[in-house]
Amino acid sequence: MPWREDLSRLKRWMTEPAQKDFFVSSSTAPLELGVTTLPGIRVTEEAALTFSAVFGAVKILAEDLASLPLFLYRRLDRGKEPARDHPLFSLLHDLPNPEITSCEFREIQMAALTLWGNAYAEIERNALGEITALWPIHPFRVQIRRPRVDAPLEYRITLPLGAGQVVLPKSKVFHVRALALDGVQGLSPIRLHREAIALGLATAEFGARFFAQGLNAGGVLEHPHALSDQAYQRLKMDTQQAHEGLRHAHRLLILEEGMKFNKLTIPPDDAQWLQTRKFQVNEVARIYRLAPHKLGDLERSTYSNIEEQNIDHVTDSLMPWAMRWQQAIARDLLDPGERREVFAAFKFEGRLRGKTLERYQAHGVARQWGWQSVNDILEIEDRNTIGPEGDIYLSPMNMISAEQALRMVQDNPGLEMEQDEGLDADGRPRRRLTVRRRADALALAVTDNGDGGRR
Repeated sequence: MPWREDLSRLKRWMTEPAQKDFFVSSSTAPLELGVTTLPGIRVTEEAALTFSAVFGAVKILAEDLASLPLFLYRRLDRGKEPARDHPLFSLLHDLPNPEITSCEFREIQMAALTLWGNAYAEIERNALGEITALWPIHPFRVQIRRPRVDAPLEYRITLPLGAGQVVLPKSKVFHVRALALDGVQGLSPIRLHREAIALGLATAEFGARFFAQGLNAGGVLEHPHALSDQAYQRLKMDTQQAHEGLRHAHRLLILEEGMKFNKLTIPPDDAQWLQTRKFQVNEVARIYRLAPHKLGDLERSTYSNIEEQNIDHVTDSLMPWAMRWQQAIARDLLDPGERREVFAAFKFEGRLRGKTLERYQAHGVARQWGWQSVNDILEIEDRNTIGPEGDIYLSPMNMISAEQALRMVQDNPGLEMEQDEGLDADGRPRRRLTVRRRADALALAVTDNGDGGRR
């Protein structure tokens, strides 16, 4: 019976408090779990952050989405309004839990999404079944399984410090997925593109080792005879202490006993080291669907198009992530009945602003044609409204419907209607009605007004 199910669910919420132990600052994942790549570098999601391009991409997406206002709206017959009285409004907009803000929560979850392809949070409810907190769970600790074919998903969480495992039902987990092939678990961009990221890490390590260990006069020392042990040790100590590292670059190398120096080191520019590093930045930009200028590559950006590229960043990079968030909120945090009345949405208006002159021209057109009021425009520009008088909408005087035009002609003998039918420039049927004053409208017309008078 329904009331028995409700009672059972209420009892479960009261007896199963949230496991706040999931919310920890580090995954404590051993580095050896990373996958070895062809360059010989083990790549994990956390190790990938040491590559500046990956760190920049994750930081940009996490901070940009976290900085967007997130509201819970109530649907109206026409339009929407903020559902400030709903318990979920404050959790999404202000504090998901007592320890972190909404901005920090979304930043943490977006970092997990862009690295592991999944973001998890435990749902804490009170005795009435209302959501009271969302606690992030590190993706490294989560394993998803389905006990039976007809059973809902279960989330097996590994506790910190070897405290065992806890299984959470799907109803207690908020889960946002990246690209997924099975509809259950998102794919990790780091695991999929580990070779490209390893190449970027390798080029960075190569440059660091070149400046830290490379000799300014790198090459082979050639001696015409056998070098004594004492001379060898003296030469080795001299080269290591006086010539290795960036501080000792460009120092003079003194050779003894007729030794010759043969240069063998290939300069980094000859090996296209700088070009490789730059290409790997563009590789990361492709992985995360970012414009190269967001990662500092301004080669194809100019003063005239950088603003349009920033708008493209919102529409092409941020909006797909925002859509995943909005629909995950509807699925995991709202009851089926609530989904028909309320919904969550990010506000992008501030990010989609164009140039000042273009914005004002667009506002002027919208105001003149009657679909924006003064207050609507002020809200879009993040400015305070001016009161009830700012809610007045204008209506163009020269725009009327065909029915109004017909009534005008019928009520006024001095007007006539001309109908023009034909094809437009694209070959589609076109019909145009024109109301105009009759040519003889100025002539005196003598009519009977019903009382024997004349006019």
